[in-house]
Amino acid sequence: MLLQEICVNMRRKFFKTEIFVLLAVGIPSLLFILWEDQNNQLVLEEIEEPSPERLADNNTIDSPAVKIEWKSSCKANYSVENISGFSDLPPHIKDFLIYRHCRSFPIIIDAPSKCGGPSASKGVFLLLAIKSSPGNYERRAVIRQTWGAEETYGTAKVRRIFISGISKANMEVKRMNKLLKIESQKFGDILQWDFQDTFFNLTLKQLLFHQWLDENCPGANFIFNGDDDVFVNTFNVIAFSQGLGEHGADKHLYVGQLIANVGPIRESQSKYYVPVQVTTSDSYPRYCGGGGILMSRFTCLSISNQSKSIELFPIDDVYLGMCLEKAGLVPASHMGMRTVGVKVPSDTLDSFDPCYYRELLMVHRFVPYEMIVMWNAIQDSKLDCGQKHAIYIGV
Repeated sequence: MLLQEICVNMRRKFFKTEIFVLLAVGIPSLLFILWEDQNNQLVLEEIEEPSPERLADNNTIDSPAVKIEWKSSCKANYSVENISGFSDLPPHIKDFLIYRHCRSFPIIIDAPSKCGGPSASKGVFLLLAIKSSPGNYERRAVIRQTWGAEETYGTAKVRRIFISGISKANMEVKRMNKLLKIESQKFGDILQWDFQDTFFNLTLKQLLFHQWLDENCPGANFIFNGDDDVFVNTFNVIAFSQGLGEHGADKHLYVGQLIANVGPIRESQSKYYVPVQVTTSDSYPRYCGGGGILMSRFTCLSISNQSKSIELFPIDDVYLGMCLEKAGLVPASHMGMRTVGVKVPSDTLDSFDPCYYRELLMVHRFVPYEMIVMWNAIQDSKLDCGQKHAIYIGV
């Protein structure tokens, strides 16, 4: 009984305090599945699975926040095994080539009303579209409480969505799907499709998200598209976007940390290895690092239109660069977007000093506790930065 009371009290305390308590004590994310019945008994919530009869009658199950569909998956194209050198390729590249033609996957969790529905022409100023793997609950929890909070800054309404696939570990799929469903029911901020959440499938996330955006959120003015381990100064992103003028959303905008004059890495041990069986080209178009990119509504629509006729490529940010190139658009560099972190040219200064981040838009590679500390620090009215921390910010 004592252990049960402790668990119940912990659950009550969790829902009454900041999400930061969960992170501080290291409670596993799957405790979210624990629930309390009417008799104060701590039980595991059972999420009903459809019977074959129900599937025969109806292909979908709908709730206010969750939409689940069951459809047949795309069939493998084993003819690619005849490509010269295919048998010597790493398994993940073989898998990419076999399923490269697959561009449509069933949606498991949807958020069709995130922006007010497809008929809402205005309302959302900034949509934060964050790529997140199913197991990264702690990162999502902190983002919800910090830079990703769904707030209205002056007249600028901010909305948030997390983009996910399914766990690549078969033993975790059911548990992680339950976790995401619970998050969706509580926060309404999950998009999940039925494909494995792997590095080479990040392009699928981009492709499917842009399709979803066209259908469900066409009126969003600006979209920040990034990873769940970035820190975003939402105040600065809004100020920069507003500075583009009343019609800024209807003009081309695609800014981040620009990467140019590079090509495929041919070393098989690299995470970014792209063999000639995937592309024979030795150069990539100009693109921005996928850790964080700010786009206008106009540019998002252009990317979506061009992606329909461009073969999938395993590196997602390069693929977006390909779409831009075909649309006749160019990516731009912004000094406030740091996908490789902040480099301080001195051993006596702390690179984590909030004075550096007060002037930036986005910085990559933050762990959850750092997001909490930095988000509070940049809003500290007593923070005195002085001239030594001045950073020039421009496009």
